[in-house]
Amino acid sequence: MPTNLSINSRRLWDSLMETARFGGTEKGGIRRLALSDEDRQVRDWFKAQCEALGCTVRIDEVGNMFAVRPGRNNSLPPIAMGSHLDTQPTGGKFDGILGVLGALEVLRTLHEQDYETHAPIEAVNWTNEEGSRFPPAMMASGVFAGAFPPEYIYQQADREGVTFLEELERIGYRGTMKAGDHTFSGMFELHIEQGPILENEKKMIGVVTGVQGMRWYEVTVTGVDAHTGATPMYLRKNALVGAARIIEAVDAIGQKHQPGVATVGLIENKPNSRNVVPGEVFFTIDLRHPDEDALDLMESELRAALEANLPPLQLTYEEKRIWSSPAVKFAPELIDCVRHAAAKSNFAMRDMVSGAGHDAAYIARVAPTTMIFVPCEGGLSHNEAESTSFDECAAGAQVLLDAVLAYDELLAGQTAK
Repeated sequence: MPTNLSINSRRLWDSLMETARFGGTEKGGIRRLALSDEDRQVRDWFKAQCEALGCTVRIDEVGNMFAVRPGRNNSLPPIAMGSHLDTQPTGGKFDGILGVLGALEVLRTLHEQDYETHAPIEAVNWTNEEGSRFPPAMMASGVFAGAFPPEYIYQQADREGVTFLEELERIGYRGTMKAGDHTFSGMFELHIEQGPILENEKKMIGVVTGVQGMRWYEVTVTGVDAHTGATPMYLRKNALVGAARIIEAVDAIGQKHQPGVATVGLIENKPNSRNVVPGEVFFTIDLRHPDEDALDLMESELRAALEANLPPLQLTYEEKRIWSSPAVKFAPELIDCVRHAAAKSNFAMRDMVSGAGHDAAYIARVAPTTMIFVPCEGGLSHNEAESTSFDECAAGAQVLLDAVLAYDELLAGQTAK
């Protein structure tokens, strides 16, 4: 069925700006941590908008939201679109949010044009993609895909000791549907690139062929609290000095294994007093690489650095890998639909592998999946100054619509045989 549907770019932009008030910051960003009051507010808004289109909204046991619009053949699994509405503590207006509101805009366009797809179409909001409050990242899409049991997720706590389950129930979004009780014919995730490549090459659309592998670690270095004036340098067991050496080693690992990256992003120093030698330091490590063998090597070098640097300083340590997401290759048939959709609107495009983790990485384990990237100014993301233009948001949503419709036609052809 030939289609020439166009999304309403002004409506999409207005929705992005409207939802930015839920957790909006003075610097123009968003602080909307998973399962916070602000998260509940934006969830309520999203649910109401979908129901106004006649969609049925279901919520599963870990808070994932599914808004389905029926098709001609409702025996088919739905074609899903979506991302996440939670943000970093100092996040922007577009990371994740564009994917959910782009999906909503597709539903709105189909509704106002009274267009009936062959398969059902579903918009999804995945819970706690960021992992900034409750690690690990992509938590609830991981449950949906069978990577984690719900019980494991329920007991994860934030830095104040509040558990995921307590907050999920507090905001009223623990659903009755079992996570993963239904599958998708395919899933498309629209997202800002979160890097500088598209902007630098003046390309509008990134055709995402996969996601690099990621591993997260937590390290606690233990020494002895001591008076800074009364403790000679040669008798100190300074945990912060040890942590500093590991942080430098982590950076060196990333430099050595490019295009891989290695980062220490969170650090807690105790007792954090100006006249006390630090006795304990907790920090996190994030290793990423498109190749799993390279990630293995980076991990072995990290552990060698811990052993080489800390015991000589009379420090002990605990290290554990808390999360691993293997490298992912996306579905060729969905990738082709994205290429077709971008070409239809004459958007300049390029193939790329995602450096950031996304819910699509887990969903690819259980359904054909791909992603669509649009540029962000300066490649800046996880930052209140994150910015994607009106035209770039519109282009991404238009490609999402056309890719979904192209895949729907493909499914219609397959079921007609």
